[in-house]
Amino acid sequence: MAVPTFVDRVTLHVAGGRGGHGVASVHREKFKPLGGPDGGNGGPGGSVILRVDPDVTTLIDYHHSAKRSATNGGQGAGSHRNGSHGEDLVLPVPDGTVVTDMTGRVLADLIGPGSELVVAEGGRGGLGNAALASTKRKAPGFALLGEPGEERQIGLELKVVADVGLVGFPSAGKSSLIAAISRARPKIADYPFTTLVPNLGVVRAGETTFTVADVPGLIEGASDGRGLGHDFLRHIERCAALVHVVDTASLEPGRNPVDDLDVIENELSRHGGLEDRPRLVALNKIDVPDGREIADMTLEELRARGLRVFEVSAASGEGVRDLVYAMAALVEASRTERPVVEPRRIVLRPQSDGGADFTVKVARDGSFLVRGPKPERWVRQTDFANEEAVGYLADRLNRLGVEERLVELGAVEGDTVVIGEVDNAVVFDFRPSIETGAEMLGRRGEDQRFYEERPAARRRRAIEDAMPERGEHETRADVARRVDESQPVSYEIGSAADPDRDDADWAERDPGPADED
Repeated sequence: MAVPTFVDRVTLHVAGGRGGHGVASVHREKFKPLGGPDGGNGGPGGSVILRVDPDVTTLIDYHHSAKRSATNGGQGAGSHRNGSHGEDLVLPVPDGTVVTDMTGRVLADLIGPGSELVVAEGGRGGLGNAALASTKRKAPGFALLGEPGEERQIGLELKVVADVGLVGFPSAGKSSLIAAISRARPKIADYPFTTLVPNLGVVRAGETTFTVADVPGLIEGASDGRGLGHDFLRHIERCAALVHVVDTASLEPGRNPVDDLDVIENELSRHGGLEDRPRLVALNKIDVPDGREIADMTLEELRARGLRVFEVSAASGEGVRDLVYAMAALVEASRTERPVVEPRRIVLRPQSDGGADFTVKVARDGSFLVRGPKPERWVRQTDFANEEAVGYLADRLNRLGVEERLVELGAVEGDTVVIGEVDNAVVFDFRPSIETGAEMLGRRGEDQRFYEERPAARRRRAIEDAMPERGEHETRADVARRVDESQPVSYEIGSAADPDRDDADWAERDPGPADED
């Protein structure tokens, strides 16, 4: 099997790196066994970036290796240490590469050295418990997971960026002409379709330097898929000018320069988008006696159409200099009118409809489907092996209004709730916190023992409030006895004031006096 040397269309599978996980950690040092949360955040994953490189002229590297992935972010660590960032993967592409999705929609047209397109962003790193701590949640026992990187399939299509395009029938002498005016050395032979790939040549005319593209030979019906030219017509879409190379010495019966020109123009018109390009006509092979005679016969007819016509011979060089300077004049005029292309960086973002943060729909089986960027992202960040993390997710969804919307649609406890795409969704049993006559004593995922005021704390506060009003000889103990009137200061065991008097089995639990030997 022949190995291709020029590839102008590929399908590429790209994946950004996964973000590193956050860490749940507690600071520990001598005399401070519980010094507070100090878990670091995970690092973001690397992104996949397409960058225009002038030294790259083909997509052959991606033809042989069609899957590319960036590196993952590092996991966080204790002592507030964040994970390392994943390294971006930069893929060099030729100037003039068009990036599309699998539906054919154009995502970007990369023109100009240094232009970039971020085709797959790396996932965000998960937050550690230090970043999740708040006045309400002082010591989180969980951390968030890193998000997976974006993953997609894209199409890369190369449209050669050249100033002048040479078009014409097979064996019209296009390859010979580009070899005569530049250092390009395409394959030249005396049979049709010698050129199988576009050839680029750099031409210098005085102070002007420009590029010329030799497009494989066109035939009638090329725009419908006949021959080879239909695969390469797109390579002349960016050309500032077109040069018709017409064979004046063709031996095929029924052919003449005027008809050949009409056929090629018809194919260009059917391809579309080239009507505004200025044209030049090169009547080639005038070094052949019959070729010069035919060129002289058709010269005036072509000029009557308003075309600039040059009689040339790629073999001997006759008339080539005048043609080159005419090309340079068209290129200079085009560059004057064309704005300067500055390198730019494009980042693909999911399209937003500008609506709500989430949607809830009732499926045919009675389950509730929740979709939206926020709920789906929060689900990906949740460690479902940690109950506190699940409670934190429930709180976030409740604050967003998901639970309220589910209740409005008739969801009851035990109903199935699906969050995310059907193929990669998380399924819950609905446990509503909105109940008639019920009251949430605290936020889910929190230990209320950390926040409820204990009786001892209330008693100390009451004592502190009463201290300014104490008598001259009263001590703090006297104030405490006066504040806490529910407890007797002293009592006789077994009397009515004894709080343990009604405890029938107190004697069984009292060990009594120790036996004497």
